[in-house]
Amino acid sequence: MSAFELIVPATAEEAVAALRAAAGDGVAALAGGTDLLLDLEDGRVTARRVVSLRRLPWRTLDWNGPTLTIGSTLPLRRLELDPEVRAGFPGLYDAVRAVGGPALRHRATVGGNLGRSAPASDLVPVLLTLDAEVELIGAHGSRGVALDRFLVGSRRTTLAAGELIRAVRLPERRPSAYLWQRVRPSNDISQIAVATAYSPTRRTWHVAIGGVAPRPVLVPEAAGALGGGRPTDDAVRRAREAVRRHAPVTADKRGSEEYRRHLAGVLLDRAVATTLARFA
Repeated sequence: MSAFELIVPATAEEAVAALRAAAGDGVAALAGGTDLLLDLEDGRVTARRVVSLRRLPWRTLDWNGPTLTIGSTLPLRRLELDPEVRAGFPGLYDAVRAVGGPALRHRATVGGNLGRSAPASDLVPVLLTLDAEVELIGAHGSRGVALDRFLVGSRRTTLAAGELIRAVRLPERRPSAYLWQRVRPSNDISQIAVATAYSPTRRTWHVAIGGVAPRPVLVPEAAGALGGGRPTDDAVRRAREAVRRHAPVTADKRGSEEYRRHLAGVLLDRAVATTLARFA
């Protein structure tokens, strides 16, 4: 690991200033550090300055009616242990539980996960189906952007120089589910993952897939096939065919395209059934 300067600002303004001062000279923001420190050690990321966010007051979990705002530096373990989160966003609970073990979840954060924008992120597919909005803060103030527009590709987002993820906002409680397939369930990234959620206010389904493209994506064709309420067996069959046909599945060393398309349909069936079992 190359030497770097560690900055530990006490305010968001100081953090933004520290990032902007080193822009173009190699700078990284440190949230939980579960990925960044390994990347620095292995040389996948080079930084002459690392800005730690641990002193910022962003370890928050705030409800405003049906809306949940998750501070970007809140450890995933806090989400896992919160009964309201588990009841209101069961698919998010599933996804959090899929991230490593308890020790890692004590350190890993939602903001760090989204900022890394990994193709096989466990959190992103579910957050896409929940219509998550990312709150960003920078030198010119704050702005909100839909998660689907925030993510660009593998390790690429729309974060501007000097911007930080302040929070993630979920507009309403939704019955939801997240399922994945891995070669080694306890120590591997997903070959493929499927998330489903149902919006009770809009009466619409949402389907997302992860682990098979440069970034997790929504599959509107599968969501549309499920209809506007409790789907029939025929609707689920059409959704299964749609996700197999339209999901941007590719082959790599973790699985062939044919195998992954088959798994996409299997996991969609199970995710829809799980989501239906969670209807109020």
